[in-house]
Amino acid sequence: QVQLAESGGGLVQTGGSLNLSCETSVDSIVGRNMAWFRQPPGKEREFVAGIKWNAAETESAVSVEGRFTIARDNAKNTIYLRMTTLTRDDTAVYYCAADRLPWRRLITTATAEYDRWGQGTQVTVSS
Repeated sequence: QVQLAESGGGLVQTGGSLNLSCETSVDSIVGRNMAWFRQPPGKEREFVAGIKWNAAETESAVSVEGRFTIARDNAKNTIYLRMTTLTRDDTAVYYCAADRLPWRRLITTATAEYDRWGQGTQVTVSS
């Protein structure tokens, strides 16, 4: 059964840090690029960061570059998102997702190219 389960969200003050985790089943992660997306209140879901299936490359949205770091541990079937220097603009529900196409050469930022999603974890940044 395909499962992705995010955890680690919560309430944090501006400037603080949070570490998100996404536990997956082996079928979800093997050979697949993985990504974190987020959906701020009243807005569409947007790409945050992605990591290639072999962890050789990562890509981040401009808005989080230098503050967020994506990583993966294939032995543990887990994806991570380290978030630092958080601002109120980072408030959103955060989702991890698996690329629909195994062994894709490039990390895609398009929501439609991810077909496996977790239930999301809420991150709220207060001033």
